[in-house]
Amino acid sequence: MNKNDPAPGHLPLDPTLEMRVLREHVASLYAGHTTAIVAHMGFAIGIGCFGYFFVDPAFRLLIVALITAIVLVDLYAIATPRWTPQVPLEETPAWARKYTRIVTAISTVTAPSSLFLVSIQDSMLTTFVTVVIMGSWTRAVQARWPLRTAMFGYGIPMMSGLILSLTWYGGALNWFLAGFAFVNLVLTLSEGVRQNKRLTATLILQFENEALAAQLREQIAATERASAEKTQFLAAASHDLRQPMHAIALFGAALGNTLRHRPEERNVERLMRAVNALGASLDTMLDISRLDAGVVEPEPHALSLDELFLPLHNTFSVQAERRRLQLRVRASGLWVRSDRQLLYRMLSNLVDNALKYTRQGGVTVVARSRGEQVWIEVRDTGIGIAPEQAERIFEEFYQVNNPGRDRSRGLGIGLSIVRRLGRLLGHEVEMRSRPGRGTRFRLTVPLAEAGEAPRDGLPLPDSESLVRHFFQVPELGGRVLLIDDEEDIREAMTELMRAYGIDAVAVADEDEAAEVLMQPDADLNPVALLMCDYRLAEGAEGLQVGLRLRERFRLDAPMLLITGETAPERLQRVREWGVPVLFKPVSAATLMQAINELVHVDAQASEA
Repeated sequence: MNKNDPAPGHLPLDPTLEMRVLREHVASLYAGHTTAIVAHMGFAIGIGCFGYFFVDPAFRLLIVALITAIVLVDLYAIATPRWTPQVPLEETPAWARKYTRIVTAISTVTAPSSLFLVSIQDSMLTTFVTVVIMGSWTRAVQARWPLRTAMFGYGIPMMSGLILSLTWYGGALNWFLAGFAFVNLVLTLSEGVRQNKRLTATLILQFENEALAAQLREQIAATERASAEKTQFLAAASHDLRQPMHAIALFGAALGNTLRHRPEERNVERLMRAVNALGASLDTMLDISRLDAGVVEPEPHALSLDELFLPLHNTFSVQAERRRLQLRVRASGLWVRSDRQLLYRMLSNLVDNALKYTRQGGVTVVARSRGEQVWIEVRDTGIGIAPEQAERIFEEFYQVNNPGRDRSRGLGIGLSIVRRLGRLLGHEVEMRSRPGRGTRFRLTVPLAEAGEAPRDGLPLPDSESLVRHFFQVPELGGRVLLIDDEEDIREAMTELMRAYGIDAVAVADEDEAAEVLMQPDADLNPVALLMCDYRLAEGAEGLQVGLRLRERFRLDAPMLLITGETAPERLQRVREWGVPVLFKPVSAATLMQAINELVHVDAQASEA
């Protein structure tokens, strides 16, 4: 190919792409170069020996000289430096031209031999020699289809010599053979041009596909990098926001306890509602990090949908009534196999999302059995979703028709969590929508036989709200040792503990904690609970600090991690150690409940 025309249906080639195509053509020719030249040399010697005994003796010396010239040219073609894959791409045209010159010289030197061969005064031998030459020539030209200039350079001189020789000697047979050879020349070269275009088009398509595949790989890599950067950003932002929020929550809880039954208590309640709202938003981002970290492991079992639907209705009925919408959660009597908490989270996110985007009408939750599956559908009469937005709604922070980021519509993470949970549980999530008419989300869940479902593990919002106001202050039988590098959090935690009659000592690092544990009265006032922040100053990890302190001082006290860390890899490490962890901001109720559970478990272990 020497500046071949672009393949049909293609725009003019990019110079680099054209060079790559040419390189492939040159490579294919040089791959069989030695074999082709050796075959030509052997054929020329064979034909020369044949002609030596059948032509006029006066021509024998010329035949020997001609065969010698052919052999010398062939030997030069074999001995001359050849193209290799190490040749730079930009030198490819020079090698294509060199190959064309070599095969043209071989064909030109071989062409005069036809003058002697067709001079044989035997029609049968003339026909036989002509057919043999044409057959050999045709195969040789076909081998050079990849490079059009080489195909013409090799094909025209040799066949022209045969045609001219047959025409020169004349006679009906020779003229017929000359015509036949001419037709063969035209047809073979025409087919060669077509095949050259096909080969070129195939290579262009191959390289374009490779380029598209490379671009796709780059886009996937860029998407993965962006996703990782997004996760890191969320984790960092979440951690930095949780730290002061945790201090605010602790100070607020202590202040609320101090101002109980006083007029100022209402202001504290308003403050805590704002803190809880922000904490809920941060917890939503934490859910994304936990799912991406792979620390959420489903525990599927048989469960009654009606027992799941009841708290779902209780949770959202007030919200629906406030928006003047109807919420229908229909009993089905069906049982499914799934994780109770995670399925409840999926459904609550779908119902919450439906209520936010429905202005009139209502939301319906139904379940129907379909063979070995159960379809759980959440339908609404809301604004609907346009087809071009159907996939984007599952992206983080994407919200339909909310350019102003109305906070009442949440963060736009709910459906992203639904999709992640669906993949984790193996529950297919389908969506159908008609703009202006409403949307239907369908979960496909395996059907299960009715049985006794576990009664624990379902976090009902009603019971959570009760825990916020009514909880039992733990009886520790000792003091709490808190390790946190932020002074505000240490002060807030000790203030909260003091408000509930708990003795707490707060330190900034491992050295200060060791000093507390080495005090003379340490045995008289033992540490009953070791509470550590996960990320401490200068890169120290609270988990490792706590474990070292427990081993060094032989502490039997349980350990509780409190962290604003949401990086997936760190969440995975905490999970592997099996140490209980609370995520900032932590409410007083949640903290006291966790301490109670730890003390209870530790007491049972001691008795055992």
